[in-house]
This record gives sequence, structure tokens and C-alpha cells, in this order.
Amino acid sequence: MESVFSASSPSRKLRGGTFVFPWFFVSKVSILGTGKPAPELLAMALMSCPGSAHYIHSETVQCKSSIGGVSSVARKTELSKELFSSSWDSLGLTVQSTSLYSHGVGRRRGHQLIVGASPPTEGAVVSTEPVTRKDLIDYLASGCKPKEKWRIGTEHEKFGFEIKTLKPMKYEQIAELLNGISERFDWEKIMEGDNIIGLKQGKQSISLEPGGQFELSGAPLETLHQTCAEVNSHLYQVKAVAEEMGLGFLGIGFQPKWRHEDIPVMPKGRYEIMRNYMPKVGSLGLDMMFRTCTVQVNLDFSSESDMIRKFRAGLALQPIATAIFANSPFTDGKPNGYLSMRSHIWTDTDNARTGMLPFVFDESFGFEQYVDYALDVPMYFVYHNKKYVNCMGMSFRDFMAGKLPCLPGVYPNLDDWENHLTTIFPEVRLKRYLEMRGADGGPWRRLCALPAFWVGILYDDFSLQNVLDLTADWTSEERQMLRNGVTKHGLKTPFRDGLLKHVAQEVVKFAKDGLERRGFKETGFLNEVAQVANTGVTPAEKLLELYHGKWGQSVDPVFEELLY
Repeated sequence: MESVFSASSPSRKLRGGTFVFPWFFVSKVSILGTGKPAPELLAMALMSCPGSAHYIHSETVQCKSSIGGVSSVARKTELSKELFSSSWDSLGLTVQSTSLYSHGVGRRRGHQLIVGASPPTEGAVVSTEPVTRKDLIDYLASGCKPKEKWRIGTEHEKFGFEIKTLKPMKYEQIAELLNGISERFDWEKIMEGDNIIGLKQGKQSISLEPGGQFELSGAPLETLHQTCAEVNSHLYQVKAVAEEMGLGFLGIGFQPKWRHEDIPVMPKGRYEIMRNYMPKVGSLGLDMMFRTCTVQVNLDFSSESDMIRKFRAGLALQPIATAIFANSPFTDGKPNGYLSMRSHIWTDTDNARTGMLPFVFDESFGFEQYVDYALDVPMYFVYHNKKYVNCMGMSFRDFMAGKLPCLPGVYPNLDDWENHLTTIFPEVRLKRYLEMRGADGGPWRRLCALPAFWVGILYDDFSLQNVLDLTADWTSEERQMLRNGVTKHGLKTPFRDGLLKHVAQEVVKFAKDGLERRGFKETGFLNEVAQVANTGVTPAEKLLELYHGKWGQSVDPVFEELLY
């Protein structure tokens, strides 16, 4: 679920050979408001080619954070902007190069390149050991960057299945698929022990969720045209290899046919720990791990105050995004009573690490308060001495004091903190950027529409202020009511004197206005969103209509209807 995000895009060039790309890349787009044909469009289509820029100068980033009520300048965090970050080392993963042209940055062992763990933000963070609470606050504050450096990072997950049987892909098939993509399109292999568990190329990565859901964590890009080209390039590459293997991919928010017992477990150490813990803290955690898919966008902020504004707007509007993108009405082969079963799943997964975070709307909220919240979220694991150590339910505060029962006398570093932050799952998540997490997975047009919705609102000052004004008097109880209501009723959820549909229409207008002011001719990406808002009919309701009509009460046709 992690994105390689918030770093300037490295320059790329094609080095020899011919790259075949699909017809939909050949289009004319406006880049940086010039109206000229975009050479970057081809470059984005060529994201399968290794980057030509491997070392980018280090940069010192400063951001003011409020600690103890006093505004202070955050510790200067040196962000080493390398194409491959050393933070992959914190989870002991190995990246193998299959290309004669791959150069990469890192420590080489033969033909293997050791690089970082959870996909990094801007790169390796220079840290001291043990870390202090102030270090944790400064880590979040180091994400601040001027508006001209804001980027768009999109992530999406999809279900792989056998075309003939509709059964989920086995790990052996996934491994063959990953190897095929690596060899044909020149991606680096990410290994955990002897198992291939992902791919990396430049600032993109492909990873596996617990049930084999295939995830693309996209590069940090400037425009939605680039983002959509990246998605198209990825889907083209995956499809080119998968079709030869008799495999397909489904764009939906919840596995419509198979039980989680029918889904193979991926060979990743952290997932084994999570699988054993989930049933102890909620009734739906295993469904979350094995049967859900999402699309999310990761966006930057310029300061602590800008982060707060965007965080509040994101939380207030997340139910609207959930409704607009609701696309998970089936479970075990029949309707489940929800429009977004995926969203409902999160209400009983683990309440200590999920939800609408009402404290974000407190006057005292800032980086410091989020750190205090995260410190109190029970831990899952620590990666120590090249193995996962089960620390389920233990305290990061005890970790900082060297008093973890599972690792007495061991202190955390910033890699441990970064990994801990990835195990927190609220509707909007703060790291060194903000993640909008409320949408179901869907077909490719909606993969471009989701970032368009949020960029139009959060990257435009006027639209952001309009949203904050619109939602200023919404109570915590109302926000929670909407969050719960949209999972069943979508845009028909009652709200005050009308329906949520009417609020959504106003918000989509804000998003469109924001995109127009950006000047990149991106408003077309909102067409899918605008149609849903205007009609009030969610994608899930359209699937249910097909199920009760044309499909003869069978979910099998959805595998063709939503096939990538």
C-alpha cells in the first residue's frame, strides 16, 4: 500500500532497442501550460525503461512544526535523492537487476542490488539512534515542500485470476508473471529470501498484497496526464505477459466470488504476523487483507498549516469519495447489502488504527499530535537482524525506551518509525505526504479520475478554501454518520435537508474549477466522477442492476465487465 512518492522525477531516456506501446499513448496533451505536444507523454509510456539519472543532488528541507506550543524550525533532515533508497534495507529485501543497462545506486553483491524496504518518500533519511519524540515529529515535518515541487502519486490494486476458472492466481503464477514483466520490460526484482515479491523501476514499484492483489505504486508526477499515462503503461505491460499465461485482472473493490480461505497467502513475513493478529482485534481483518482492492492518491503539503487544512478537507470529503467510487457490492457470489463492502470492512478491522480521526479537527492538531496518536497505535512487527519479530500489540513508546518485551534493549531508528506508520490505516493517512484512502478499486478510467478529484480540490487554494468553508460546521458525529452511511446508501445517504448527492455535485464543481486553474487541461479526467455525482448512481448500483437483469443473478460476468 505504499507509494514511492514525493521526489522530483528523474530524467529518462530510451537506451537502444524498440519499445512497443499501445495506441492510447499517442495523444496530444498540454504540459506545464504550453499547449505543445508532450514529449513527456512518450517518456511516461517508457517508464518501463531504466532511468538515466541515478544520483540527484541532496537537498536540505526545512519546515516549521509546532512543538509544545512553540513554533520551531524542524531538524534539517538530509534527504538523499537517489533513484534507489537505502530504506529498502530496513526490511532486508533484495533487488535483482536483469538488465545489462541497469546501474542503480546502492550496495552491490554480485549481480544483486540491495535497496530499501517500504517504498521511500524522498529517499534515505539520515537518523540517529535511538530516536527521540522530536525526531519523529521532525520526520513528518520534513515532508513540507514548496508548491512548485508538489507531485501526484497514485497507487492502485487489482485482483488477478485464471481466465478459464476465475480462480485467484496462485503464488507460483504470480512469481512467473513478475519474472516475465521484469525480463520483458526491464524491472528490478525485489526478493524476500528466495521468493520474488515485487518489482522496482525508477520511482515506481509493483508489490503484492496479502492475497496476491497486484499493486502499482506510481512515481511522483507533475500532471494528471502523466499519471494516467503511467497507469496505462503499467496495465499494458501486465496484460501483455498475463494474457500469454491465461491470466486476467479485475478492477473492483472486493473479491466478488471467492472466500478468503480460497485465496493463497503470499510468502511475505509481515503478512504471516498480521494474519495471526487480525482475528484478535476485529471480525473483518482477514477480509481486508485478502479480499479488498483500493485506488488512492498521495499528495504533498507546503507547511504544517497546509497539512492541517488538507487533512481536514480530506477527512470531511472522504465519504463522498467512497460513495462516488463505490464498487464492491458482491461477496461469495451474491449481493452483500453494501455498495462499498471494502469501506465497510474497515469499520471492524482494528479500531485502534482505523477511522475518521476526529482529533484532526482539534485546534491543537499538528505534526506533534499525529505523532502522539501513532505512538499509541499498537505495533505489528519490527524488522531486526534480517527477520520479522512479532511485536503485536506492543508499544512504540516502549520501543523508544528500549523496553520492548520482544526486543529488550533494542532501540528504534527512523526506518522503524516509517514502517510503523505504514501499519496505521485511517481514512486519510499522514506520512511525509497525505494519502487519500477512501476509494474502491475500479476500471482504468476511474484510476485516473480518483487523483483528478483530489488534485482539483487539494492543490488549488480557492477550491480547498471552498471545501473548508462548506464543511466547517459539520460535526464529528455527522462525519462519522456519512462515513458509515455511504457504504450502504452511496450518494443517496441522507444529509441534513437533502441527500449527499447534492453536496457531491458542489464538491465536484470545486474540483473541476481547481483543475481548470492549474492550466494543464486536466478536467476531462473528472468526467467519470461528474457523471456519478450528477446521476447519484454509483458504479456498484450499475453492477447490481446488471446482476439482477442481464447477468441472471450470477457474478461471473463481472470478471469480464471489469477486466483490465
